[in-house]
Amino acid sequence: MLTLSELSELVGQGEIETVLAVFPDLYGRLLGKRFEASFFLESVAESGTHGCDYLLTVDMEMEPVPGYQFANWDKGYGDVHLGPDMSSLRLASWLEKSAMVICDVQDEDHSLLSLAPRSLLQKQLAVADDLQLEAMAGSEIEYYIFRGDYREAHQAKYADLEPIGYYLEDYHTLQSRRSEGLHAAARRHLTQSGVPVECTKGEWGLGQHELNVRYSDALGMADRHATYKHCLKDLADSMGLSVTFMAKYAADRAGSSCHIHLSLWRDGKNAFDGDHATEPIRCTNLFRWFLAGWIQYVGDVMPFYAPNVNSYKRYQADSWAPTSLAWSLDNRTAGFRVVGSGSSLRIECRIPGADCNPYLAYAAALASGLEGIQQQLDPPEIFSGNAYYTDHPRVPKSLAEATDRFAESEFTRRVFGDEVVDHYAHFFRTEQDAYNSAVTDWERQRYFERI
Repeated sequence: MLTLSELSELVGQGEIETVLAVFPDLYGRLLGKRFEASFFLESVAESGTHGCDYLLTVDMEMEPVPGYQFANWDKGYGDVHLGPDMSSLRLASWLEKSAMVICDVQDEDHSLLSLAPRSLLQKQLAVADDLQLEAMAGSEIEYYIFRGDYREAHQAKYADLEPIGYYLEDYHTLQSRRSEGLHAAARRHLTQSGVPVECTKGEWGLGQHELNVRYSDALGMADRHATYKHCLKDLADSMGLSVTFMAKYAADRAGSSCHIHLSLWRDGKNAFDGDHATEPIRCTNLFRWFLAGWIQYVGDVMPFYAPNVNSYKRYQADSWAPTSLAWSLDNRTAGFRVVGSGSSLRIECRIPGADCNPYLAYAAALASGLEGIQQQLDPPEIFSGNAYYTDHPRVPKSLAEATDRFAESEFTRRVFGDEVVDHYAHFFRTEQDAYNSAVTDWERQRYFERI
């Protein structure tokens, strides 16, 4: 990470020439501008910059989508203010002579724009702060690597791509050596750029891998998560490779998850660690209440964990992706897995896919868990066994189902507000509508001759 004075010194020495000022959009992509470093220091660092408000209403193709109240053609698509969060200023060492800062999307008066993803997370962190709690978090993200850069993958219509490995390599250090050029660079550059890496490893899919970074406060972790995905794509593309964070790349391949870990801290100590006996876990009531709320409201906030049509194709029995809302101790078949003990006690939610927007996923998790604390909810009984075959409540089966529940939920409207719920419900329904009108390879293969 960099301070403003350190950045100024590096600019003066000619070590930094470009500063990226970026913000996460509704998909979690980092959008923004590249500034001449001296101009950033003279103007943007203090006064911020601007961006078109349509960026919070576009689809994946950057087309402005009608039907949003926040920004539309009738309102003329004006500007939002982008205020650099200087605590996120970092070296972008994978780029030549570059630094990067993440901005808050703000209204004209420079207050947080309520419907921006980073704002949603900050609102929930303020609720935690009112309870004198700090949220600590970690993301574990999986992805597939293919030979050929993104342009080549696009020209091939993303079909018949060659995985970087040719047999399953979960924890296999011989096979994973074949991607070490990318991963060694990623570990080095991310660590140099304020995203400290713990490890990389092969995963269960063909050419699938995982890179883990050290946990931090929840906002810092969401920033690390977004930076890590952006860096890995940049590096892969520059090396003639491509990486996908799709939740389910292929029907016959393992899905890619984003397991999120959360614990709450107070006065420098893990507030989950205590003497309450929830066998075999030693915890506090606060742990139980938070876990109960997180589980209870999964269905209400599911699009924040699984935001795309493809997300729901990952939830299959015996697939490493959870299908039920059971919780258990160190059990990878359950939607919620409790790991660690003492100061490391935390809850791992295995529901989000690698395609999630981390700001939305963490906002949803915190809103749910903090509601559990405020209502002092009790979790269901701890589960032991194979959670794929239980009578526990299930995750929603489709984006359409999840969006309807999200839009109709009293809970989401109370904790996020009507404006936010209506905006994101329209966003998710736009994604679903785009899929509904598409003609896929599956349809041609099934119906072309035989219907």
